[in-house]
Amino acid sequence: MSRRGRVTVGVLVGVFILFTLLGWGIDAYTDYLWFSEVDKTKVFSGVLLTKLVLFLVIGAATALVVGGNLYLAYRLRPLLRPHSAEQATLERYRSVLAPRLGIWITVLSAVIGLFAGLSAQGRWKDWMLFRNGQSFGKVDPQFKVDIGFYIFDYPLLRYLLGVGFTAVVLSVLGSLAVHYIFGGVRLQGVGDRMTTAARAHLTTLVAIFVLLKAVAYVLDRRALLLEQHVSPGLYGAGYTDVNALLPAKEILAYISIVVAIAIIVFSNAVMRNLVWPGVSLALLAVSAVAIGGIYPLAVQNFQVKPSLFDKEQAYISRSIAATRDAFGLTDTAVEQYSARDEDPPTNLPADTSAQNVRLIDPQLVSQAFTQSQQFRGFYDFGEKLDVDRYTIDNKTQDYVVGAREINDEKLSAQQRNWINRHTVYTHGYGLVAAPANQVCGGGLPYFVSGFLATDNKGSCSATTDLIKAEQPRIYFGEQSTEYAIVGQSDPNKKVEFDRPQEQNTNASDLYTYDGKGGVEIGSFFRRMVFAIKNTESNFLLSDAVNDNSRLMYIRTPRERVEKVAPFLTIDGDPYPAVVGGRIVWILDGYTTAQTYPYAQKINLATETRDELTGTGSFALARDDVNYIRNSVKATVDAYDGTVKLYQFDDQDPVLKAWNKAFGGDLVIPKADIPAELAEHFRYPADLFKVQRNLLTKFHVTDPRTFFSGDDFWQVPNAPDAPQTGDKQPPFYLNVKLPDQDETRFQLTSGVTPANRENMAALISGSYDANGKPSLEVLELPDDTVVSGPVQVHRLMTSNASIAQQLTLLNRGGQQTVLYGNLISLPLENAILYVEPVYVKSAQANAAPLLQKVLMSYGDGGQYVVLEDDLTKGLKALAALGKSTGNTGTTPPSTQPGAPPAQVSGDLAQAAAAVDKAIEDLRNAQKSGNFAAQGEALQALDEAMSRFQAVQGAGNTPAATPSGAPSVAPSASVAPSPSVGG
Repeated sequence: MSRRGRVTVGVLVGVFILFTLLGWGIDAYTDYLWFSEVDKTKVFSGVLLTKLVLFLVIGAATALVVGGNLYLAYRLRPLLRPHSAEQATLERYRSVLAPRLGIWITVLSAVIGLFAGLSAQGRWKDWMLFRNGQSFGKVDPQFKVDIGFYIFDYPLLRYLLGVGFTAVVLSVLGSLAVHYIFGGVRLQGVGDRMTTAARAHLTTLVAIFVLLKAVAYVLDRRALLLEQHVSPGLYGAGYTDVNALLPAKEILAYISIVVAIAIIVFSNAVMRNLVWPGVSLALLAVSAVAIGGIYPLAVQNFQVKPSLFDKEQAYISRSIAATRDAFGLTDTAVEQYSARDEDPPTNLPADTSAQNVRLIDPQLVSQAFTQSQQFRGFYDFGEKLDVDRYTIDNKTQDYVVGAREINDEKLSAQQRNWINRHTVYTHGYGLVAAPANQVCGGGLPYFVSGFLATDNKGSCSATTDLIKAEQPRIYFGEQSTEYAIVGQSDPNKKVEFDRPQEQNTNASDLYTYDGKGGVEIGSFFRRMVFAIKNTESNFLLSDAVNDNSRLMYIRTPRERVEKVAPFLTIDGDPYPAVVGGRIVWILDGYTTAQTYPYAQKINLATETRDELTGTGSFALARDDVNYIRNSVKATVDAYDGTVKLYQFDDQDPVLKAWNKAFGGDLVIPKADIPAELAEHFRYPADLFKVQRNLLTKFHVTDPRTFFSGDDFWQVPNAPDAPQTGDKQPPFYLNVKLPDQDETRFQLTSGVTPANRENMAALISGSYDANGKPSLEVLELPDDTVVSGPVQVHRLMTSNASIAQQLTLLNRGGQQTVLYGNLISLPLENAILYVEPVYVKSAQANAAPLLQKVLMSYGDGGQYVVLEDDLTKGLKALAALGKSTGNTGTTPPSTQPGAPPAQVSGDLAQAAAAVDKAIEDLRNAQKSGNFAAQGEALQALDEAMSRFQAVQGAGNTPAATPSGAPSVAPSASVAPSPSVGG
């Protein structure tokens, strides 16, 4: 290459390195500024320093080992080489390498060290846990070693062993190449094929490799407790592993040591050739196949398989116990629940738990929140709302809550310029809440907080803010994906859109941020840094950036907590709450591990996926874990972005190790959790899903029953769409279940027997009065058959009376019926099923409105009602029970397709008129005659109004006739709210 070419290449390489280092430096600097904002610089420096040390140490060690062996191979080259064609050919390579051999070795070693260092820095978590490991106070059942060894020590030891193997293998290959090029190893010519020095060097490296293999066999013995071996499909060492593989690994470790010694002795001290070392290696290979492969296979086939359960029984018990302990299932309370198909009790309407059943589906009412609680089209509440509870007027109940945020995607084209997106539309406003069992205004939620107007006059909302936030502005939220620039040098200058003015919805109040959130970017240097980072010149040119400007970035709650606590797995469903007059986001953080001996390994993404995943609930990473604890409750202040980590599980050794690694004060002690904040803690959804899915098998603690698998359960599919394969999500309820002493805010879910649809058990997760997590299972007797969620939905909607009413709600295709969450609530000695029925107009952007409540008591096909609200439904069910005198018999009127016992003539005529109007409408639609369709629709409305009038006059019994609806859709709804309606 010419001198100009070399200079050009050098300049290009220099520019590449410069920009790479500049990009890395800017990222590191802006990260440091962000961590300074949240006062968590120990995390930044701790992670960065650990990565840097590992990069340098592992990279340098690998480079020195490889480079040292390459240089040693060169120093051991023969000074005289026999003449041969082979050597003549190699001479040209020697002439190129020899003058600059030091440079070649340095460059090659540096490249290898670079890749080794880059690999090592990704192991910073393993190193930190190794350095700060804790004792679990429990030992594994095989070696009696503390569980902490497997969690904190084993991963790093395994990695270091891999680094050793890599360095030795590269050294062997590199040294062999150098020896060959410089004549230490020859393929042609007279005399020995290898010089004494080359033989000693290479055989020593091979011996070291074999010694590392001996260490690997020792670690393999521990690894058997972490792999899937136990039948049927359980993890840990089984009979064959304990009685064949463990002794085999130990024998192979000793053989490896003997072989390593034999390689050195026979090749350098006794015979000084490679015959016996080769025989030794062959012996090791044969031993590995025979002792480590054939012998365990023979034991498995001839001893274990003929009597599989007898051999594996003890190890099945080990795996069950370890799995229940690793996933927090050990203290699960299992109670027998005698659910029978009884008549609805007459006191059903007065039951507090029945009254507290949630009607509003957080997945379906988001659009209703958005349309009812905004004046501007860019406000949004997300795809799914959240459920929390508040105490108002000494009454604690569920509320569906949502944060009113600005959705950048909904800004108009004119509003999407840089100034508007980053300096004007910077924040949302208010936490909007609605009671979970209360609607009004034709099916809209009844709003009690988060109003844009100070004096609210809405007919479907409270007159005053019942959940008042002193600082309602939301600068940090789930939809805050853009960076925001806030703050003004002139205190009188306000540019941020705050909320529409009360007198004129076309005008708006303006605001200037005065909090401590965001990074100060008043200096020219910082503006230049962020201009480069965001490739945006406006940081330097725009007047919107001033001396008092602050830059908010990484604004979503999950991202902020994940950055502050990179060792945590964050639950997929953060939720907002008003605490101390401020809106805060509450997030559940999990500590996890992959090396808990004998515990079942699961994939977090697979186990937590259900019907709601991806629609307002984040999907977890595809991490395989076999240990999990809800060890942290994190909060993010919606106004200033402050991140706080509260210790929730004060017994978790993994959290203790991480807290120690970052100085011991990263996590706030559990005793310092504010009482008002603790009132909003709820059992985390993703943890519950994992535990629920595991309990479908691991509720069985008897090894024989587990082995047979005839008592396993499964999570049912979504009741209204079982064909999709999406699992039914659990649901939050503020109720008192059987065998509970008080009403709790709990997460509940039904499970069915494997490959069947009837109900097997109900699982609930909650916090008791002391704030301790509690898992409870209400197990139904095997001798009873109670319908499961899919069956109940099918039975209720296929009831002749109900089906016709649902057809009416469709309004000839002009609107669609949507089913909300089907809730299964155990009451008395039966199960109350409640499923809200929403109607969504075919018009664009129409919000689903809650119109009816579909309810059943006992078996889904017996006592079914479709009413306007929860209160009426409970009364109707109680009336059915009263009419039968609680004898346990099913009244004829509730049988599918059967008419009621008493139906007045006027009601029968009204029902017939509705049937005729429906038939006329269908015929008009088929004919395509729009005029006839309009007349038919008008006739249907009149017929339905007449039916409703007759029914309201008291001429209808509790059960409805098969040919007419029990309650027709009403054109007008009273504006005042009612509980459940």
